[in-house]
Amino acid sequence: MTNRAAVQEFVGCKRLALVGASRSGKKFGNTVLRELSAKGYEVLPVHPDAQSIDGVVCWPRLEDIPGAVEGVVVVVPPAEAAKVVHEALEAGITRVWLQQGSESAEAIAQCEERGALMVAGHCILMFAAPVRSVHRFHRFLWRLLGKLPR
Repeated sequence: MTNRAAVQEFVGCKRLALVGASRSGKKFGNTVLRELSAKGYEVLPVHPDAQSIDGVVCWPRLEDIPGAVEGVVVVVPPAEAAKVVHEALEAGITRVWLQQGSESAEAIAQCEERGALMVAGHCILMFAAPVRSVHRFHRFLWRLLGKLPR
């Protein structure tokens, strides 16, 4: 399903939508927003009710984001992931990262059926360079256990 080439292509994108950051700032999506932004990515958070999150302008829907979006990072519960993937594909976004814990059979099937590049079941922070702190250790463990994409 996920291979090293897909991971490398995705993290090579620099303009990414993010679905799953919260106004409270307490969700893992907020960590992804902060860390990817600090690594030089242009992160475009999508939230139906927030005008901004962590000082970054939000868009109510993926289709509302102006200009080309290279990929979407999905950090929502699996029950919501299929809806987000559908909206992404309809908006012309053909690269999808289903953050570890967000993947669902339906979301994966949609990506496969539409030929979208998909990474599922991995944490983007283990791959977006530079990899730091706990994510560096997590990547080391996954390498030892043979869980990294080949």
